[in-house]
Amino acid sequence: MDISDNRKINSPLTLQNRDKPHHCSQCGKGLSSSSNLGHHMKTHTGERPYQCSLCEKSFLHKYELKNHLRIHTGEKPFKCIQCDKAFSQNYELKRHTREHTGEYPYHCPQCSQGFIFKSSLISHTRTHTGEKPFVCSQCGKGFSSSSNLGHHNITHTGHKPYQCSHCDKAYLHNYELKNHLSKHTGEKPYQCNQCVKAFSTENRFKIHLRKH
Repeated sequence: MDISDNRKINSPLTLQNRDKPHHCSQCGKGLSSSSNLGHHMKTHTGERPYQCSLCEKSFLHKYELKNHLRIHTGEKPFKCIQCDKAFSQNYELKRHTREHTGEYPYHCPQCSQGFIFKSSLISHTRTHTGEKPFVCSQCGKGFSSSSNLGHHNITHTGHKPYQCSHCDKAYLHNYELKNHLSKHTGEKPYQCNQCVKAFSTENRFKIHLRKH
């Protein structure tokens, strides 16, 4: 065996393929075991076996159901060390913490848009490539992420699981309910660290940040 062959065997790509030998036939992603591949395939089919007993929302993974139940119980175990805010999900705390710092570490190489999470960047890059590997089994519509497919599946049922406690309005998505609740409370949780302005929705906050 010559040196070039040895380099190929020990290259990062070869080692990665060796560590993740089970590949998805639909998107090419490599997984470390056949069971992990089985779980991954459900993201393409839209299958969500874990059903909430308090609403009709269902999830791909058990831990997602556990996290979701905190919405019903009101439990908020994740607390910000810089202010008094508490959150039901760890990713919400991470997102909030980066609002204090203004940190958006993941940037799209094509349009320079910044993201808090790497997964958000991966989904975003598919808007440039047009890739939609997650397909609805009921209507055939394709989506760039498994979460978008999950939200879409609810549209077939007509169910709106997020109910406002102040009025009769109900919403398909949790973020829609949060945005709506700010109208009742007047809360503006998205504070710009470069000026004194605050916003009730994340979308308006992001638009404002681009002005700076």
